[in-house]
Amino acid sequence: MTLLESLKEKAKAAPRRIVLPEGEEPRTVKAAVQIVKEKLAQVTLVGNRQKIEAVAKEQGVDVSVIPSVDPLTSPKFEEYAQAYNEIRKAKGMTIEEARKLMADTVFFGTMMLHKGEVDGLVSGAVHSTGDTIRPALQIIKTKPGINIVSSSFVMIVPDCEYGDKGMFIFADCAVMPAPTDAELAQIAVASAETGRVLCGMDPKVAMLSFSTYGSAKHDLVDKVKKATAIAKELAPGLKIDGEMQADAAIIPKIGKSKAPNSAIAGQANVLVFPDLQSGNIAYKLVERLAKAQAIGPILQGIAKPVNDLSRGCSVEDIVHLVAITAVQASGL
Repeated sequence: MTLLESLKEKAKAAPRRIVLPEGEEPRTVKAAVQIVKEKLAQVTLVGNRQKIEAVAKEQGVDVSVIPSVDPLTSPKFEEYAQAYNEIRKAKGMTIEEARKLMADTVFFGTMMLHKGEVDGLVSGAVHSTGDTIRPALQIIKTKPGINIVSSSFVMIVPDCEYGDKGMFIFADCAVMPAPTDAELAQIAVASAETGRVLCGMDPKVAMLSFSTYGSAKHDLVDKVKKATAIAKELAPGLKIDGEMQADAAIIPKIGKSKAPNSAIAGQANVLVFPDLQSGNIAYKLVERLAKAQAIGPILQGIAKPVNDLSRGCSVEDIVHLVAITAVQASGL
């Protein structure tokens, strides 16, 4: 069974309520029908019902059993606007502006998540990453002990003996350009949790650098060292080590040579890169050169599951990300 098949089985075992704010978007409509057919989640589309049904007809699918909500006609609209105004009034929010924002489907969907009407949200087929994350940060906020949103990819490398039989978590590859030592530590903790929940991993986290245990001296190396120490304080039971070069992190022979006293060296399955440039470059090289499957980006750190699609996503991409979001909501 592949990871995606496993995630679908987990999603089916404990169906969650997922809101899709881009309810009038054709790929989203088709995906919603497939999700319900496969019993991966209970889906709610956000948008005008007549437009949703017209799109469904154009796509040759039936949405009669899929509920939808239109922010402009919802009886919850004023309640949500008032709640948002209360959350943001210290930032100068007015009720007029709150009502204007609550007419936006992503803001409305995020408020549904905040109020417990749904268990997770997936957006991004037509919205930017910022437009998906911003409402979540303002309304849902971050998990206790975490004050940033980051991302990770599940990388599945064929015919690979390293990691978890070729499976790794790479982070952060999509959100945080230049994390501080404290932020890097939070990325490590969040990525380990992603590996545990989604992949069933026993996370072994390597904090990557161009140095292993002081083999090079530089401020960038010091940042990774500090991040490792902070992560150990944040999650005392976490298996984590660094700073460490990539080969020392994943190849047992090299790990024993470069870091003989490390419990992580040569066994790492969660790789935390020192910045976005290195993480993004690494995952794309591994994806293309090693013909690896890259699943993500998966958002981390938000108090409730919110995930972001690529605007070039396929119907299957939406289905898969909804399954992932449902599993995150279950915490299985």
